[in-house]
Amino acid sequence: MAKTKETRAKAKPGDQRLGNQFWLFRTRHGNKKLFSDPEFLWEECLKYFQWCEDHPLKEQKVFHTNGLITKSNVCKMRAMTIRGLCFYLKVSDETWSNYRKDRDFFGVIHEVEQTIYDQKFTGAAADMLNANIIARDLGLVDNKKIDADIKIRPENWLKELE
Repeated sequence: MAKTKETRAKAKPGDQRLGNQFWLFRTRHGNKKLFSDPEFLWEECLKYFQWCEDHPLKEQKVFHTNGLITKSNVCKMRAMTIRGLCFYLKVSDETWSNYRKDRDFFGVIHEVEQTIYDQKFTGAAADMLNANIIARDLGLVDNKKIDADIKIRPENWLKELE
């Protein structure tokens, strides 16, 4: 049951607990930033890039040569993503977006996002990543706009029905 103005507890004379303004004495509001400066964020992003290089995806392929069937693991490029980076850094997508709005971090965020974009684009262009998926992710769409004026006269198609 929500307390209304009438049912709310009243402070006794001299009691400072109710109606205080201790929140005004806080030195900061909200959580402390995980990355205190852009250089530290850049270093952590470089670690993610290196992790992606060091941990490629593995695909098992079956080969047939000289009557022998062999299985082999083939390494495939791991696409870097903002979501993967956020998971690696242990931050949410919203936190990443907040860093993007911060003037101090704008340059680093822009550089990181351009690096990820370029890695995906060149990987797809070299057929190391699925070009269709990467094109959609990067917003590269091949749209064709067709404008046409079509006039339908009801009397023409009514005659055809008869």
